[in-house]
Amino acid sequence: MTLDVNLIKKYKDNFSYNVNLSNYSWFNLGGNAEYFYKAKDEKQLIEFLQEAKKQNLKTTILGAGSNTLFRDNGVKGVVIKLGNEFSYTKLVNKNILDVGAATLDRKVANYAKENNLGNLEFLSCIPGSIGGAIIMNSGCYENDISKILISLRAIDKKRLSVIEIKKEDINFFYRGTNLPDDLIITSAKLKGTISVKEKIEKKQTDFIKKKKTSQPNQIKTCGSTFKNISEDKKAWMLIKEAGCEGYKVGDAIISQKHCNFFVNNGNAKSSDIENLINKVKKKVQEKTGINLELEIKIVGEK
Repeated sequence: MTLDVNLIKKYKDNFSYNVNLSNYSWFNLGGNAEYFYKAKDEKQLIEFLQEAKKQNLKTTILGAGSNTLFRDNGVKGVVIKLGNEFSYTKLVNKNILDVGAATLDRKVANYAKENNLGNLEFLSCIPGSIGGAIIMNSGCYENDISKILISLRAIDKKRLSVIEIKKEDINFFYRGTNLPDDLIITSAKLKGTISVKEKIEKKQTDFIKKKKTSQPNQIKTCGSTFKNISEDKKAWMLIKEAGCEGYKVGDAIISQKHCNFFVNNGNAKSSDIENLINKVKKKVQEKTGINLELEIKIVGEK
């Protein structure tokens, strides 16, 4: 589509064409975004959304890309990423943090540790940023974001206004919430428990060690591919039971360390990962009768 010249001029410092999305996914895969906009702050983001609405420009919000597979044919419309001003952590009370939505989860865990705040150690094991963690209700080791959230601040894409939502008004469930898709989370207030730095550090180190022992790291993956069905029906168990270990499509493989982690082994295409996902899903359905649900998001043109 042809964009209004004034829109391009107005946001030229934050606006690009045909941006390769492989740089924004932990799989290191994907085609191009037709347009790419890096939001400076809330005010500018609302103005941009107004312009995009006028021009019927489809918008896709991108977080840290830790659980996103972009398709080879890229994404139509504009991909919006929150800029540096949305990445911060501030202590606003002795045990309350104000955190920008683009702040990496592990950075929040480290900041909390330095400020003697416990109960946030699990964030050091969650890939991605706070905004995505809230939407996904991310968690591990019997903790999740719903247990530490006080409230969130967001832009309502329909009304183009800033709103605040209290935790009590959100329905959290396993790896999800009832938050509408037309919200862009910009910040959140999180609650910790006052503790001793040494104790927090030990707990955090134990979590990280546990994760490194059981999950692959420093490879091109987006974490858990499928959601667990229940405590006694974890996705990796079902994949193993169905005999899918060792499956591969092109250069997309299943991790030997954890079979719910799918990996770009170097030269995979997004379609290889997606085909591998479908192959495993089909086999698990045939063998166990269970339909696995994706935890990662697949975005873009088929």
